[in-house]
Formats: sequence, C-alpha cells, structure tokens
Amino acid sequence: MSIQRWDPFREMMSLRDAVNRLLEESFVSPSLLMGTRESSFPVDIEETDDNFVLRASLPGYKPEEINVSITGDTLTISAEHKEEGERREGSYLVRERRLGKVTRTFTLPTRISGDQASAKYENGELVLTLPKAEESKPRRIQITTGAQTSQPSIEPQSTTQ
Repeated sequence: MSIQRWDPFREMMSLRDAVNRLLEESFVSPSLLMGTRESSFPVDIEETDDNFVLRASLPGYKPEEINVSITGDTLTISAEHKEEGERREGSYLVRERRLGKVTRTFTLPTRISGDQASAKYENGELVLTLPKAEESKPRRIQITTGAQTSQPSIEPQSTTQ
C-alpha cells in the first residue's frame, strides 16, 4: 500500500456529489404526485458493420404497450402500462406494481434505414435490428494515376477481411 497525500478537494467533491444525490432523491416532482411516473429502463446498443442492435429490458409489458419510432438518426422507445380496474375490496399495505410510462431516446451516430428495421419481443426483452442507411456506410474510392484516362469509381467498402 502506498502513502497518498491528503487532498481536501477530493473529499469535498464527494460530499457535493452526496448532497446532490440526496436532493435528487428527496425531490417530489409534480408528475409523481399526479400518479404519472416517468422512468427509464436499461438498454444495450451494439454496432456492427451494417446494423445497430439494441436490446432493451422491458419485463411485464405486452407488445402492444411498446412504441418504437425512428426519425433520421433518432430512436425513441416508450412503453406504458394502463391502470387495471380499480379494486374496492381491502386496502393495500404495499403497492409497488408499475403504472405509467417509461421512455428512452437515443441519437445514433448515423442515419437508420427505418423501412428495413425489425423488432422482436420475447421474455421481457425487446431486440431491435436497425440497418444503417446506405448513404451512411463507408465507401472506398478508387485512386487512379495521371496516366489512366478512366474516371475514378466509388464502391462500397468491405470492412471484413
């Protein structure tokens, strides 16, 4: 173990972070008071040569409750549980089942070909395959010497060896 010099500013930064977290967690937003809680869900986005593959965890949602929209390079996923019929018998001791809407919006590095996108929902996981638009894929430009008279050609670049 090495000896480290004490830096009071490092500890002040962690104290500031702790106070910020405390204030964020204790703040009651108007949407929570009105019963419309918006929150988030975890995702993984993987980029391949031709596609983006997004995996989102949305357990408990039905496929008809999930909405996916693509505009250019912006992807929005939202899901909303509708409240089930109100129960009059008994009273709740704990009520943690979700109601409300979850939304995530992503700006991808390139445009997406939305008409070729596909979505699969199984066991609470949404898997989106989003093909990159042809104009955003890398192209290889053929270089010619001054002695050649043919026009340079542009062809799709293959990134696999």
